[in-house]
Amino acid sequence: MKVLHLDTNHPLLWEGLEKLGFDNEADYTSTKNEIEEIIAEYQGIIIRSRISLDKSLLEKAVNLKFIGRVGAGLENIDMAYAIERNIFLAAAPEGNRNAVGEHCLGMLLSLFNNFNKAHREIQQGIWEREGNRGVELEGKTVGIIGYGNTGKAFAQKLTGFDVEVICYDILGGVGDANARQVGIMELQQRTDVLSLHVPQTPLTKNMINTSFIEAFHKPFWLLNTARGKCVNTDDLVAALKFGKILGAGLDVLEYEKASFENLFTKGTLPKAFQYLINADNVLLTPHVAGWSKESKVKLAQTILDKISQRFS
Repeated sequence: MKVLHLDTNHPLLWEGLEKLGFDNEADYTSTKNEIEEIIAEYQGIIIRSRISLDKSLLEKAVNLKFIGRVGAGLENIDMAYAIERNIFLAAAPEGNRNAVGEHCLGMLLSLFNNFNKAHREIQQGIWEREGNRGVELEGKTVGIIGYGNTGKAFAQKLTGFDVEVICYDILGGVGDANARQVGIMELQQRTDVLSLHVPQTPLTKNMINTSFIEAFHKPFWLLNTARGKCVNTDDLVAALKFGKILGAGLDVLEYEKASFENLFTKGTLPKAFQYLINADNVLLTPHVAGWSKESKVKLAQTILDKISQRFS
């Protein structure tokens, strides 16, 4: 079978597919329309996020047997149509779950202890101790929405701290020794730190909005390493200004392009984003929570293993 690679990945994936007898070809620059003209030649596609595999493209992929998405989510694929066509879908949420869990913990500790703010001040010659007095994680309740691979990984990282971890998920029975599953009302009653670990779906888009935030009984800290469009940025900024959200660690933003490679191509930055950039209680990273050197290997190996199990 011929496999078309539309994004660069760790070479072990290419080499592993070759050893399994697949013919690899790469196209890292063609547009979606140009890909549609040649896609009928291929039985497999390997992607990250550069190209959207919507129905119009998949209809032209008449010989397609599998799609390997080297990442956690599948929102850039028309899953319903792919399943209807019996196309095998392989994602790799297992591959970067540890990286995301560690990134979440790092963001949380940085926010609680003003690492980013204190570093900037010292660079400017400011030695401010009282203004950088930290908050301890001990005794807090961490609420996790979405208790799959990355949610479980974050909960596992928290086992070394004296915290209570609770989780909410649309699936029942996902709680474990590291997190007690609760209903949404209890989550909103008890949470001091809220961490998002959900895919982007119609249910999760803009789920963190004013009405959702106001339902929390206490001011809380927000972490988002999931998808940017799960958080309404205008409503987040309003809650930060009001003090209902005490601080935010954001690895993803609703302004990201679908490929996750860029924010804005032209024009001025939205006022809400300008506020986030300048806020001392906001920590921003460029969609790299699952982007460790180790996860690059793990993601590729996970996809290779799943394709091998299905087609060898």
